[in-house]
Amino acid sequence: MDSPKSNDSTNSGLRDSTSKANDEEQDELCPGFRNADAFVKYGLGAVLSATKASASLPQTGDEDDFYRSFPGFREFCESQGDKLLHCMSQIMQHHGCRSHLRDQSKLTGLEERFDLVVDSNDVILERVGILLDEADGVNRTQQPVLPAGFQPPKIVVSSWNRMGSGSRSRSETFRLLHAKNVARPQLKFKEKVDNSNTPFIPKIFIKPNATKPLSSYFTNKQIRKQRPEDLDVPAALADLIHQQRTQEHVEDMFAHPYQYELDHFTVPEGLLSKPEPQMYKPISKTKCSFIDSLEDLVALNEKLCKLSEFAVDLEHHNYRSFLGLTCLMQISTREEDFIVDTIELRSELYILNEAFTDPAIVKVFHGADSDIDWLQRDLGLYVVNLFDTHQASRALNLARHSLDHLLKHFCTVDTDKRYQLADWRIRPLPEEMVQYARTDTHYLPYIYDCVRAQLLDFNHGQPGLLQSVWNKSRDISLKKYVKPIFTEESYLELQRKQKRSLNTQQLTAFRLLFAWRDKLARQEDESTGFTLPTHMMNKISEELPREPQGIIACCNPVPPLVRQQVNELHLLVQQAREMPLLKVRRWLEPMFLVDEEEMDVSVRNTSGLVATAKITQFEELETPNDQDSHSVAQMKARRIIESFENPFRMYLPSSGVHISKNAKFDQSSKIYEISKRWKLQSIEQQQKELEAKREAKRKSKEEAKERSKKVTGSQNLL
Repeated sequence: MDSPKSNDSTNSGLRDSTSKANDEEQDELCPGFRNADAFVKYGLGAVLSATKASASLPQTGDEDDFYRSFPGFREFCESQGDKLLHCMSQIMQHHGCRSHLRDQSKLTGLEERFDLVVDSNDVILERVGILLDEADGVNRTQQPVLPAGFQPPKIVVSSWNRMGSGSRSRSETFRLLHAKNVARPQLKFKEKVDNSNTPFIPKIFIKPNATKPLSSYFTNKQIRKQRPEDLDVPAALADLIHQQRTQEHVEDMFAHPYQYELDHFTVPEGLLSKPEPQMYKPISKTKCSFIDSLEDLVALNEKLCKLSEFAVDLEHHNYRSFLGLTCLMQISTREEDFIVDTIELRSELYILNEAFTDPAIVKVFHGADSDIDWLQRDLGLYVVNLFDTHQASRALNLARHSLDHLLKHFCTVDTDKRYQLADWRIRPLPEEMVQYARTDTHYLPYIYDCVRAQLLDFNHGQPGLLQSVWNKSRDISLKKYVKPIFTEESYLELQRKQKRSLNTQQLTAFRLLFAWRDKLARQEDESTGFTLPTHMMNKISEELPREPQGIIACCNPVPPLVRQQVNELHLLVQQAREMPLLKVRRWLEPMFLVDEEEMDVSVRNTSGLVATAKITQFEELETPNDQDSHSVAQMKARRIIESFENPFRMYLPSSGVHISKNAKFDQSSKIYEISKRWKLQSIEQQQKELEAKREAKRKSKEEAKERSKKVTGSQNLL
């Protein structure tokens, strides 16, 4: 008999083992499985088994009705269905969703259950996404550090748009930083933005470092703009009016002001020799100045004129402006960084032309194609002696040609692109955005040295490859800004890019909406994407809503200008709906437009060729007399001009005339092709008949000759 002490020890051992097992069970991530991988493997197998079982069930229709006619099968399905609904309800309750799947009416129960499942899936998947982001190190509630008194911006963080490299966390995300209420900078511009539908004229009236003097047209430009009769006229239109009055050469108005200087620019010999790269200063130990006054701008220009090179970059905004706005200019020397407020100093920045056009000073850009356009359009600045590190990267055949790659390759610097999509109109600028802007130019002088040295080494010390980079950079400097001009055919290019098949009404709606969007965007100085995004314009054109509410329903979210002008848009859609609707049917050749009436063509061959045709969709556009006096090309041009009133006028059914008298003369029409084929067949048949007759005549002649010879021979014998 065991003693009490032994019993106690036994019980304590059992308790210890039980508690140890419980602790191990609590430590398990998924009870009953060794690790998470085992649980995932088991769950995947269960899902596959359930999928296979569901695929073997009777299909909806006659097969399912047949099986459900047996009471045993019907009861089994109902019991299993209740179990599944109960399981789904528990999962939905666990996640805090509505879960009354079995408490539904018989009439609308299926639809309501489906809606509950869809809502629950959205909630569960959203929660899964949040948990995965947290496990990956992404904090969705993170806020940027902003200066005191600055209005908190709105930050949109997308965990799917993740970029990680090097020592940085791989959970790094892109951010769209913008303030909710930014005052429109256009309101305080001294010179109003010119969105008129006229060509761009260079904004220059002083030409520093000129080899060829500036045209008198530009030197008198400022005086002309002050004339009373031109105060209410757009600047470009006023210049065109003055051009008509003074009969100046049009080439002077639209030519590049520094065309002559750039054509005769030669790279100094010292820039074609191998340099010794001068290491950059740490950005934390480099002075940075913010230039937002005229006095500071003049001082900056004096500093730049004493240098041999400096780096330049621009920050641009194009969402709340029709042509776009240059919001910031970054300039870096080897000793100092400058951030220039191009919004505040927009009308005074022409002062920098003294340094920007000095052929003895190298201006280092990266990817300067857009920068050159923006400098001309907004600031009236031009560049002579440009070196583009993007062109140098392409000549070196580097793996990538972006500035990020050059910074990583030459400077081992990882750039912070969180503010790549920031709204650069924000004032005052947050410190993070200032640091981001400085990075774009701070290291460029050193990269400029490195790529020049590598270009010479790559070409065995010969300057040919380096000279080609200078030549390509000069070609970029010669670019002239081209203003977007609206024409009646402008919508065609965008419509072709959509690769959508539109009927008559839809194409008319697209054309009218495109013209409305362009006109309103110019008036309000808003981008076309802000006025009416292209995908919304496509949606309205395809749907052709009958009511204004339908137009609103096609836009999500609704653009402010669309909500204000919805009645005008409704009138345009109604105008498009009044167009005759034609269908597209493939017959003999692709894209042959026909009407609803049938096309009946019958061809019957007997001893001769007999062809009959009944075609009712063509309209007679001209009289027979017109046909005699016009060539085929003139007739086609005339129909194209008439199609502007009604693009499908030529296809409308005519009264009492089955075949257009002009269609058979139009080489692009189907009737012309049919009639031509029939004529060819008729000619071939006639030729065959003629050949047969000729052959018969030839044979008859030969037989007659033979008979005559026989008669002659017999007569000679007698």
